[in-house]
Amino acid sequence: MIESSRPANLPIRGLLGVPLPDRRFWRGMFTQYRRLLVFVRPYWRRLAAAGAILTVNSLLGLALPWVIRNIVDTAFVQLDLALLNRVTGLLVLIFVAQAFLGFGQSFLISWVGERVVANLRQTVYARLHAMPLRFFAASRVGELLSRLGSDVTTIQDAVTGTLLSLLSQIIMLVGGIVIIFAMAWRLTLVMLAVVPLAVFGIILLGRFVRQISKEAQDALANVSAIAEEALTGVRIVKSFAREPYEVARYGDGVERLFGIAIRRARVRAIIGPVIGLLAFSTIALVLWFGSREVIAGHLTPGQLVSFLLYTMMIASPIGAFTGLYSQFQQALGASERVFDLLDTPPEMQDAPGAVPLPRIRGAVRFEGVSFDYADSDAAREVLQEVNLEARPGQLMALVGPSGAGKTTLVNLIPRFYDPTAGRVLIDGCDIRQVQIRSLREQIGIVPQETALFSGSVRENIAYGKLDATPAEIEAAARAANAHDFITELPQGYDTLVGERGVKLSGGQRQRVAIARALLKNPRILILDEATSSLDSESEQAVQEALERLMADRTTFVIAHRLSTITRADWIAVLDRGRVVEQGTHADLLAREGGLYRRMVALQFRWDEGTDKATDGNG
Repeated sequence: MIESSRPANLPIRGLLGVPLPDRRFWRGMFTQYRRLLVFVRPYWRRLAAAGAILTVNSLLGLALPWVIRNIVDTAFVQLDLALLNRVTGLLVLIFVAQAFLGFGQSFLISWVGERVVANLRQTVYARLHAMPLRFFAASRVGELLSRLGSDVTTIQDAVTGTLLSLLSQIIMLVGGIVIIFAMAWRLTLVMLAVVPLAVFGIILLGRFVRQISKEAQDALANVSAIAEEALTGVRIVKSFAREPYEVARYGDGVERLFGIAIRRARVRAIIGPVIGLLAFSTIALVLWFGSREVIAGHLTPGQLVSFLLYTMMIASPIGAFTGLYSQFQQALGASERVFDLLDTPPEMQDAPGAVPLPRIRGAVRFEGVSFDYADSDAAREVLQEVNLEARPGQLMALVGPSGAGKTTLVNLIPRFYDPTAGRVLIDGCDIRQVQIRSLREQIGIVPQETALFSGSVRENIAYGKLDATPAEIEAAARAANAHDFITELPQGYDTLVGERGVKLSGGQRQRVAIARALLKNPRILILDEATSSLDSESEQAVQEALERLMADRTTFVIAHRLSTITRADWIAVLDRGRVVEQGTHADLLAREGGLYRRMVALQFRWDEGTDKATDGNG
């Protein structure tokens, strides 16, 4: 960083608030740009073809002032009509050739740009799916969508259009300078006297544009996240009558984005007029000095006109460099956010040498398992030395107060998280030594709140087995007690369920989820409060479907309503991350002062004489 004590930099820092670019800045910029070019490499032939066409087109553009010089001298000096017609015809041919070449280069550049953006989006999206659940717990969906959408789009021009446009402008600039220097070197020196000022301004302002563009992208992501949160939870917003609050919160974010955009616009507004002033001042100076050269007989009128055209041709790249550099810096600002995501290593990866998990019987054992969320502020472990075993085909219920660690425990089975100590074994195999996909393909989960996809009922059921036949889908729906209500829908199995299944009731969504799990045919099943939010009629239909789903599978049931787990083969009671009791329903009820017995007493009327728990509703 440049020391603020240096007087020469005080006006610059006071105006822009950033130091001049140093060596580290340029090194980092080119390193990042090389990373972007990796996505272009597979299509270098098309890009090279576009570059070749662009080069020819630029060279034809350099010939235009020379042809116009001949037209002027022919018309006003030589007075040769036939030569005038031939030269004019040549000018028209150049225009036609440029039109065809322009089409070719534009199409090729657009093709490569769109292909690169499509690949980059797919890469970013695949990386998002490789991230563990804790990553999404710490991220906002709106911000991730912003990186996937607007950030990637901003990068597009930097990796294709900006690169070739820069090539075109360099050809025009260097070629124009060489030609005018050969034509009139003294006049060229006068014109070039102001070029360093323009170049200095471009470099100075470019870094600030990059910084403020990154701020703008961050602010836009924040606004998108606010909108996504409010629209996703629109029922909560309306139930609390918080529409004005959400509108104001979104407005605050938009105003912050507006403020950053105005700062960026202010810099852009400075760049254009300054460069324009330098360019027109140069033309005026050239016109004045060149006219003196014509009067002195050192130049012809056609040469002066040609020189002015070359001067404007040279001024155009200098002005274009400003826009290109600004656009380039914006793209690098967006690429920083994208590469931040791509550089985040997936926390959950297959271990070296991991093997596919064969078809399992379903024996699950927790050996000394402890777990804590590394990014949590909690002062204690969520799970502490849990030892628990479920035999193949056994129904195990997990009960305990809220926050006891029940859901966290079952989340270790499909490796949504890994234990910080101990291990989880399936059929005697440490699940960290098998491929994650082969593990999860044999586990089915039915959560309390089922989120369906916005496609059809058929597509949601087939998510459990993508190559399922219509007959298999219908069989799964019948087993899940879903076929009857599905056939009553407007388009039957092809009815669209809406975002997150909003067009279906809670019981209907749950039965579709059960059908999906049945079609997957998992060996291990996890039911997380699968019936707790349903009415009695829906619960009965769902419970019947669950009985079919649980048959011959190792099942873990998390339940607060203890009436639903009295028939469990084994019950584990968790409290503050520890298994404090385990046994059958009858065993746990017989323990005086036990936590399970106290929990049952809260939900049921206790009959000391018969040692039976009856439903509190009679």
